[in-house]
Amino acid sequence: MRTLALSLIVLAVTAAFQIVIVVLSGSVALLADSVHNVGDALTAVPLAIAFVLLRRPPTARLTYGWGRAEDFAGLAVIAIILFSAVYAAYESIDRLINPSAPSHLTATAIAGLVGFIGNEWVAIYRIRSGRRIGSAALVADGYHARVDGFTSLAVVLGVAGVALGFELADPIVGLAISLAIFRIVWQSVRSIGLRAMDGVEDGTIDSIRSLAGVDGCARSSGCGPAG
Repeated sequence: MRTLALSLIVLAVTAAFQIVIVVLSGSVALLADSVHNVGDALTAVPLAIAFVLLRRPPTARLTYGWGRAEDFAGLAVIAIILFSAVYAAYESIDRLINPSAPSHLTATAIAGLVGFIGNEWVAIYRIRSGRRIGSAALVADGYHARVDGFTSLAVVLGVAGVALGFELADPIVGLAISLAIFRIVWQSVRSIGLRAMDGVEDGTIDSIRSLAGVDGCARSSGCGPAG
């Protein structure tokens, strides 16, 4: 819960600063990054609810406890991220159709760097905390934040393009960020879907068989005592 609270604060402050620069500059690349950071900050809410439910003991009807709450939280996270991707893509396409160069380029570049720093801090913190408590969702969210940090750096590339006289660099970068978010959504759907179906990662079963020394016996009925 402490990890989620601090992550929420850091990402909220990062997004708030970026939104101020978006209003001043009109950069859709920074808008895409800002909207996504807002979504990332909000993902702390369903995860926090899930962690609270996980503390509850099993009941007569939920004999295995509330472990699935984390999977439902993951679905809520996906919905939030998907919305941010769709909105950012819409704004970027609209700017491609109706070109308009952003202003305050230096401030926009600084906002992109702030987005990178904020996301990288959150990534490191969430990954470490998730591994410590054994939360797959928190670790995945940490890696997601790391990817977001690199998309924030793309804003700086967009600024460089506009500064060199290529106005469409800003919406093109905004659209690229949107596509990166869509890719994150797809990866998250696969990961959470596998977990919800009680699936295991590739190579897990083979690793268990190898460590147990029953790899050959699992495929034939003629194994001796030595396996």
